Amino acid sequence: MEQEFHRIKRLPPYVFAEVNAMKARARAAGEDIIDLGMGNPDQPTPQHIVDKLAEAAANPRAHGYSTSKGIPGLRKALCGYYERRFNVTLDPETEVIATLGSKEGLANLAQAITSPGDIIMSPNPSYPIHAFGFIIAGGSVRSIPAAPDEDFLRALDRGVRHSVPKPVAVIVNFPSNPTAMVADLAFYKEIVDFCRQHEIYVLSDIAYCEIYFDGNPPPSILQIPGAKDVAVEFSSMSKSYNMAGWRVGFAAGNRRLISALARVKSYVDYGAFTPIQVAASAALNGPQDCVEQIRNTYKERRDVLIEGLHQMGWMVPPPPASMFAWAPIPPAFQHLGSVEFAKLLMREANVAVAPGLGFGEQGDSHVRIGLVENKHRIRQALRNIKGFFQNYDQVLANSEEHRLKANEWWVK
Repeated sequence: MEQEFHRIKRLPPYVFAEVNAMKARARAAGEDIIDLGMGNPDQPTPQHIVDKLAEAAANPRAHGYSTSKGIPGLRKALCGYYERRFNVTLDPETEVIATLGSKEGLANLAQAITSPGDIIMSPNPSYPIHAFGFIIAGGSVRSIPAAPDEDFLRALDRGVRHSVPKPVAVIVNFPSNPTAMVADLAFYKEIVDFCRQHEIYVLSDIAYCEIYFDGNPPPSILQIPGAKDVAVEFSSMSKSYNMAGWRVGFAAGNRRLISALARVKSYVDYGAFTPIQVAASAALNGPQDCVEQIRNTYKERRDVLIEGLHQMGWMVPPPPASMFAWAPIPPAFQHLGSVEFAKLLMREANVAVAPGLGFGEQGDSHVRIGLVENKHRIRQALRNIKGFFQNYDQVLANSEEHRLKANEWWVK
């Protein structure tokens, strides 16, 4: 009975677990850790959304089972959002489904469409569920570059020509988690044309499409003519409305994929609590100034963070979108890799970041820094990091001594 379960064997140790355990120990010891690691919004959900939740929850008739595909009002609200934001028309009955966040939707769609040994193409680095949702479902992953450029398109072509069997789907995620890169409609057109030609599905994740900073709203792949022939798109209320814990997301687009997802979900869940869905409908249909305020808050934090890092010589590219900065490890610490650098940053500067290795081996030269603390705390983090950098020779010596002590048991 000691044999490990088949699907669990396919999952590597969770890279973030070691850093999270170190963070918990430090906090238990009374240390003030500034947590810029997890992408968990720290701002409150807008009050009118909370009020609608309370109003709906006060109705006893709302306390029964909901519907796994989402209440009609919520699906219609998402269609209204797509019409306003992207000029895309969707059928609320056949082209939209509510999910328990975009993560659940991606994972259950993987279960719906994946046969053992099927190949999907996923960017590396990328959000873990993009690849591991399919690995859990019994598929295999072929990694492709993460940037929306010619290298991505060439890798897509190689994947089709050299994979046996032919890939089932390709994943695109822009604005990207973790890299914060954005794509334009010209890139999406290339993807749609290629995938229609080769009969490959496109799974697009736009969870961060409302968190952008350069004045150009990120587009939807569904804006491309013919995209609904091959593409389904996942979105979320988590970041746009500070509703991460509410677990409300959507899939929209290709009818066959939406139907497959709906069929799986009908067996495994009854949908989110109805009052949550009612409140989510109110968020999409109601005033959108709260979304702009959330966006502006992240932009202000981004500017403080990037300016401070640049002043100390850590030349991190300013993210054009998302709630993260994708930071190359400074040259003096590159030999450590992202996990050891993240641990060092926490131990010496009391700042937690996400190791890039957790998003794929191609991310190991970076760490992800979340814009999830207020400007005062970000400035404190910058002061701590600056002190750490100013003493990096001694820090590296101490780090090596710490590593040797941690491994002493090997020679006893």
